[in-house]
Amino acid sequence: MSSPLSHSLRARLLWLLLVAVMLTAGVQAAIAYRTALSEADVIFDYQMQQMASSLRPGLPVGSEIVRRVPTEDEDNFDFVIQIWTDNGLRVFQSTARAELPQRAVLGFSTVQARGTTYRIFSVASGSQVIQVAQDMVARREMAGALALRTVSPMVVMVPLLMLVVWWVVSASLAPVSRLRRQVAIRQADDLSALNEHDLPDEVQPLVHELNLLFQRLRQAFDAQQNFVADAAHELRSPLAALKLQVQGLRRAVDDTGRDLAVSRLTAGIDRATRLVEQLLVLARQQSNSGSGMKAAPVDLLALVQFTLAEGVDAAISRQIDLGLLHAAPCVVMGYEDALRILLRNLVDNAIKYTPAGGTVNIVIDCGDGQAVLQVHDSGPGIAEEDRKRVLDRFYRVPGAESCGSGLGLAIVKTIADLHQATVDIGKSQILGGLQVSVGFKNMA
Repeated sequence: MSSPLSHSLRARLLWLLLVAVMLTAGVQAAIAYRTALSEADVIFDYQMQQMASSLRPGLPVGSEIVRRVPTEDEDNFDFVIQIWTDNGLRVFQSTARAELPQRAVLGFSTVQARGTTYRIFSVASGSQVIQVAQDMVARREMAGALALRTVSPMVVMVPLLMLVVWWVVSASLAPVSRLRRQVAIRQADDLSALNEHDLPDEVQPLVHELNLLFQRLRQAFDAQQNFVADAAHELRSPLAALKLQVQGLRRAVDDTGRDLAVSRLTAGIDRATRLVEQLLVLARQQSNSGSGMKAAPVDLLALVQFTLAEGVDAAISRQIDLGLLHAAPCVVMGYEDALRILLRNLVDNAIKYTPAGGTVNIVIDCGDGQAVLQVHDSGPGIAEEDRKRVLDRFYRVPGAESCGSGLGLAIVKTIADLHQATVDIGKSQILGGLQVSVGFKNMA
């Protein structure tokens, strides 16, 4: 089970930085000690050489060893001096408590004696050998004292540096804490953008993406609320009509009146069913726009051919010439089911609003890195002032003979937006009626 510390960015940064400070201080102390020890070696080696040089005139050779009687202060002296004759007779010894073995090696050497380590410098002077020795403990003590004086300021600075680190980390993460509080006090329905000001560069992209997500959610919620409100308004009329038709059926006194009432009731149920189906299609396509589905290559020509086959019966029943005027092989990136609904709504609308005996043609152009799908009809068309509004939900052109829900072109617009396509409505130069063009830029 992981500790809470491992998941806290603030605690992790503090601990890592404080450990780094302590390790740096330790390394600095070690370097200072090694440097001081090296400097002490140079200083003491020079002193030993100078001491030996001062004794080079030598002492007279005799059979008796000359010893100095150490005093209490001299007992702590670091240096030991011995003078030997060339035949191995020791003629001088600075203290009896630090007798060293005779060394014939001239220059510097290191020996173990009396349970410690000595640094010895030997130099020949005539018939004598002068030895100056020093206990290495003294050097280490001096190096430690020098290192302590070097490091002692750090003993004061490290706690101050730790406080600075704590303050810097806390100040750097303060915007994150402010952001957390800002989110914590929000209501469930508050989808306004978070404040991106003064955020660290590592956190700002995350907050920016969250704001984009909030924006999409807000748009989805607004669309849902508008959709529910519009759907409730639009369903009220057909339901009221069905109620009146049921009452008419109840009041019918003969078979003729009853058959007429049943016919009207059936037509009203068909209109209500069609409206509900269109509402469900619109809701599904609006939800697909934010579902994150992956687009796939779609053969536009094959979809058009399939849609034409579906619409043949409706066209024959109204004696409408339905066909493919011009087509080029074209593959776009999109969602096959959604594009099938788009084509079906365009063809259904064209058949519905084209007078009997008219013509509906489909044209597919593919070039310049885009595909254009056009549906032409020989119907009355749409006035220029109404062409933008017909893409809105539940809007129907005033005076239209055919009854509908006003959702066909709104569904087309929703699916086109899902594919980042454009929808243009104008007058057909081929048949004189309405022309609806859908332009796709995402080619496979």
